[in-house]
Formats: sequence, C-alpha cells, structure tokens
Amino acid sequence: MHVLLLKEPRDGNSGPDPYIKELASYGLHATLIPVLSFKFVSLNTLSDKLFQPEKHGGLIFTSPRAVEAVKMCLEAEERMEEWTQSVKDKWNNKSIYVVGKATAALVKNLGLNPLGEDTGTAERLSHVILEREDKNIPPLFFPCGSIKREVLPIALRENAMPLETLTVYQTVEHPDLEKNLKNYFTEQVKPHSYYILENTLFKCSNSLSVSAFAVQGIPASIAFFSPSGVKFCLEVVQRLSGEQLTQIKVQPRHSHTKKSMNLQHLTDFHCP
Repeated sequence: MHVLLLKEPRDGNSGPDPYIKELASYGLHATLIPVLSFKFVSLNTLSDKLFQPEKHGGLIFTSPRAVEAVKMCLEAEERMEEWTQSVKDKWNNKSIYVVGKATAALVKNLGLNPLGEDTGTAERLSHVILEREDKNIPPLFFPCGSIKREVLPIALRENAMPLETLTVYQTVEHPDLEKNLKNYFTEQVKPHSYYILENTLFKCSNSLSVSAFAVQGIPASIAFFSPSGVKFCLEVVQRLSGEQLTQIKVQPRHSHTKKSMNLQHLTDFHCP
C-alpha cells in the first residue's frame, strides 16, 4: 500500500525521514513530496540580535527554518568561532525554548540547550514559558516565519510576557510541487532509472526493490502536515485523483492542519 506524505524533508544531514522509516516497518511504501519553499529575509538584523544576548531574556524557536536562518547568519559572516567561544554560552545562561524534536536537534547543533521539545505545539510551549519566566525579564526573542500561527505570541502578550518577533523567512509554494504531484499520480519508476525522493537522487537497479521508490498511481492515504500543505496541494490532488478521490484516506498530522481541512469542506475525501 502506498502513502503520500506532503511535508518538508528532514535536514540533509539528519538521515532518513522518520515517517518513511516507521511506515516501512509496517510494510507501507511512503513517498515524500516537499510542499514548501523558503526565502530567508532580515538576516542582517537577525545577526545583530544574535550577538546581543544581553538585550533579550531568551530565545524561542518553533520551526527548523528559523534555526537554519541562525546557522546561515553565523556561516555567512564567519562568526561561528565567536559564537562558539562566547556568545552561545551567554544564551545558554538564559532559556532556549523549542517546539518539536527536529527543531531541538538543530538547536543542539548550534551548541544551545533547548527546553520544551516534548511540548509538541506552540500553545503548550506558551504554557511552559509562562510557568517558568518572570514577566520582568527583557523580551524573549522569537525569530519566525511569515505565516506563523499567532497562538504563542498572543498567549504571551495577553499575559504581559515581553516578546520581540522577527520574520526571518517567507513561506511560498515549492516551485516543483505541481510537477512532482503529477509525476506521482501518473508515472512509475523503471528499473535502472533515477527518481528524486526527499531531494535525494537514487538509482534503482534490479538488486533493489523498485517498489520501495516507485510511484504507482492513486495512493491509499495522503498525510497533510501543515495548513500550507492543504492550501497548496488540495486542488491539484483533487484534480489528479478524479473519480478515485473518495477512496483516498486523508490524515491531518496536527490539529491546526485538521482545522484548515475543515475550513476547505473536504467532503470528497475519506477522513477516518
């Protein structure tokens, strides 16, 4: 049975996507198609703030892309040595809040000590922050994306917790999304051919199970991982599925993704 994952791949150095590994352990063939593309912005401003930890009460990261923006600043300005020798320790004397294990892993790679990785959502993280922090601290610094959910900023500000946000990346539709979806629904991988999976080039040969990489028409299940995934993929998936649309099981990964699907009135899919 084939499963389509509409999500972002893991960082190239982080190994195979855990969802693909887990589904494979149950005999399911999963294919990941990236949905989003990111443009980094305000990196000069971000860099200035990163090297002035005394002006902030701590850091908040709710996405891997925000951490990637930090890494880009350190590498672009060749300030990694300064960061490693002194600045990161000043930040570690404060609280570094994160949502999710993937984000936490990237934060650890910067030499920082994350808190809250098991909270799972920005809403739960906001509760942790409010329980731990004094409201008289300097503002917590929150580098974020252009379409972030406002749950965390609203929760903190409504409780008088000082917060400073900075948009460091803009989220847009992946330029190859529609092409990749069409290929998924219409093409099959042939032996000794190449196929791009998770931004990695694989060569399929007779010694490999081609079906592990192959795309074979209509998937049995589609997993949406973000409201943006619903927004950018929905119309194309409906069109390509045709009359078989009602046979596809749709799995929203998060509650806010499910809410987005409800707003789209998805009566044609089978939602267990």
